[in-house]
Amino acid sequence: MSTNLLKGKRGIIFGALDENSIAWITAERVHEEGGSFVLSNAPVAMRMGQINELAKKTNSEVIAADATSLEDLENLVAESMKILGGKLDFILHSIGMSINVRKGREYTDQKYEWTQKGTDVSAMSFHKVMQTLYKQDAMNEWGSIVALTYMAAQRVFPDYNDMADNKAYLESIARSFGYFFGKDKKVRVNTISQSPTPTTAGMGVKGFDSFITYAEKMSPLGNATALDCANYTITLFSDLTKRVTLQNLYNDGGFSNMGVSDAIIDDISE
Repeated sequence: MSTNLLKGKRGIIFGALDENSIAWITAERVHEEGGSFVLSNAPVAMRMGQINELAKKTNSEVIAADATSLEDLENLVAESMKILGGKLDFILHSIGMSINVRKGREYTDQKYEWTQKGTDVSAMSFHKVMQTLYKQDAMNEWGSIVALTYMAAQRVFPDYNDMADNKAYLESIARSFGYFFGKDKKVRVNTISQSPTPTTAGMGVKGFDSFITYAEKMSPLGNATALDCANYTITLFSDLTKRVTLQNLYNDGGFSNMGVSDAIIDDISE
């Protein structure tokens, strides 16, 4: 049910690939809540996905941009303000990639060129996005910037590989740049630490199905869905959370505060 929570607000949504993407579902919810936006993804990802279908459904435009390229980002931000008719109110960074994971390289046997590329795409791109927004003075006061992360930034999940390091760096960037964005521009910066979610990217992690089951049994409220994440993001884009910034916010059904659950104990005892 729409409450027009984002009526009149403008933004950019990075990372929508297909209908399984959290960014895709968030875009649908932003549209339902009255927000307008430009969709962006890397050219190679756009060829793989169905982003043009989402653009048609949400009456939005698509601008291809490599989030590791300052030139692409500068063009994206400038063109988005022209298309949308003014400064921006929200940004969603939903970008992540590990070649080591894709190629099956273990954490103890990384190919470092791949590691560096994954860090640039998954974390450094967030700094580049914010630096571009900051230098172009592209955000309205009380705007909101959100990036998606995962609890492997704090705890060991062996098969998450170098993506855990990327997410830790991403969260640090959110805090550090968020300080300057808040002090100088009155803009909020937060990360959402989401439950394991069966997105196209997530399913590439070894043993992902088993871990979803484990997390479901550990979490008192069960795993948060992609739609749950989209709804949480909507609240952070809205004016209801104007003083929330520099936070890593868990949307995981309580998993992050659990030691063990009765369901897990029962499984072990069988």
